[in-house]
Amino acid sequence: MKTRTKLLLGNWKMNKTLKEAKAFAKDSVELSVLAKENNIELGVAPTFLCLEAVKKINPDIIVAAQNLHYEEKGAFTGEISIPMLKEIGINWSIIGHSERRQYNGESSLSCNRKILAMIANDMIPVYCCGETLEEYESGITKAIVRDQIRTGLANVAKEKASKIVVAYEPIWSIGTGVNASKEIAQEVCAFIREVLEEMFGATVAKEIRILYGGSVKPENIKSYLSAKDIDGALVGGASLDIQSFKLLLQNIL
Repeated sequence: MKTRTKLLLGNWKMNKTLKEAKAFAKDSVELSVLAKENNIELGVAPTFLCLEAVKKINPDIIVAAQNLHYEEKGAFTGEISIPMLKEIGINWSIIGHSERRQYNGESSLSCNRKILAMIANDMIPVYCCGETLEEYESGITKAIVRDQIRTGLANVAKEKASKIVVAYEPIWSIGTGVNASKEIAQEVCAFIREVLEEMFGATVAKEIRILYGGSVKPENIKSYLSAKDIDGALVGGASLDIQSFKLLLQNIL
């Protein structure tokens, strides 16, 4: 079985002008060297406007889109296609972030169409799942997450599944400062791996990386990543400042 490489991915959301993104990219060059020396994958997900610039300034960092469309082209105003992203060297994208689900009406079914299109084009999806506070308090976290995983990853070929990254983000913990405990995060991530095993078999399930996201900060990232089934972090606000991003990396070395 392959060892799962740790992954630290910053989701910038709707932050940073092009000028600010370029400055961050320049400052991140030394961080990507440090990450590589320690066998950690380091990445950021800027806005569409900044993808190409960040990729050019620091080609050694993973640069992911925050979303994409499953069709190659067409009358889809405001959307970005896979060929457009690949032309500028972007091969990763976050899919199904809770904010896309909440504000843009995304469903696990629409995420599935995107994921299948990405896999057909040799791209790597970072597929997000997670429950609301109401669902968490009702004790149905696992039922919600199971449905999101089974629907979002339906019809993915077993031989292609190991490249997918899954990110567990309890919605009640995103940007709220309220953290899921390490124990809760590990329990859900272990459950996600069980669902993946049901879908793709034990060998593939052990190769798929599962990230935790939700108010991840430099001071708590090491604790989360010490859990058996947590292979990295999807970080929002704490990834926007280069010094904070550096601390996140240093604290998982």
